[in-house]
Amino acid sequence: MKQNRKRMVASTAMLCFLCAGLALGASDGKKVKVNGLITGRDGENVMLRSTKDSSNIVVVLTDDTKVQQPKGLLKLRHAEHSVTALIPGLKIEVEGTGTDARVVAKSISFDKDDLRLAETIQAGLAPTQEQQATNTANIADNKAGVEANKAGIAANQQQGAANAAGVAANQQQIAANQQDIQATTQRFSELSEYDTKAKATVYFASGSTKISESDQAALALLAQGAVGLTGYLIQVKGYADSSGNAAMNQELSMDRAQAVVAYLLQTCHIPIRHIVAPGAMGESNPAAPNETADGRAENRRVDVKVIVNKGVAGGM
Repeated sequence: MKQNRKRMVASTAMLCFLCAGLALGASDGKKVKVNGLITGRDGENVMLRSTKDSSNIVVVLTDDTKVQQPKGLLKLRHAEHSVTALIPGLKIEVEGTGTDARVVAKSISFDKDDLRLAETIQAGLAPTQEQQATNTANIADNKAGVEANKAGIAANQQQGAANAAGVAANQQQIAANQQDIQATTQRFSELSEYDTKAKATVYFASGSTKISESDQAALALLAQGAVGLTGYLIQVKGYADSSGNAAMNQELSMDRAQAVVAYLLQTCHIPIRHIVAPGAMGESNPAAPNETADGRAENRRVDVKVIVNKGVAGGM
């Protein structure tokens, strides 16, 4: 009987010791909240530069990670997003557990304006350049008006003075836009560089988003090779020819990119966290002149690349 009691006491003590050890281990994963700029992605990992002290943080994505965008005046509601929205250049807020250098993300939040800017960077576009071109054209018009008004009567001279004031205002706007362009360019140049490991081009009939059987086979082969790479990402960019209006072609290029993404997800079984948000490039960057039928056929395409962060590729 005494031996049984001793065994029970010993077992209880051991159980308490194990529970204490488990509790201590669990406490190592402290709650963490960080803000920063995405500088790169590596499969399940997102590289983040802290806005607080510019330190580098690794954010680990899991199947339970929530990606969301606050909505409403008080930002009490949230719109759910896919992890494909986590592209380089996006400012995010991360809540999770871990350390100051590595966080397992429970939730990731971002502002819609920051997402729009990051998508612009990802597509290689600079909206401020368009505004600068508009302002430059306005200045030219105003200068012409000033010269014409100098030869007119006093009323026209007053109009010339007003135009000159408009020129000065536009020049100030151009200077501000140039600063925005420089900031955007710098932000883009700071993003992590990637090595291209494989690529494929999917072509479409006019006005169509249907993927041909031969291109389906090419995508399957690309996906098969990608899954053997550590930290791979698949980049998808859709294009259109110059037929039709620009707005319609922009939407069509996105529909084509999304069709390729859907095939990679549903048929090739690529996890969504390994696919970068698809880019709609519209009529930009034509592969061939749009003046011929053959050229337009080459421009109705989706470019697909398997990329790996150079830091990861160098260690492979």
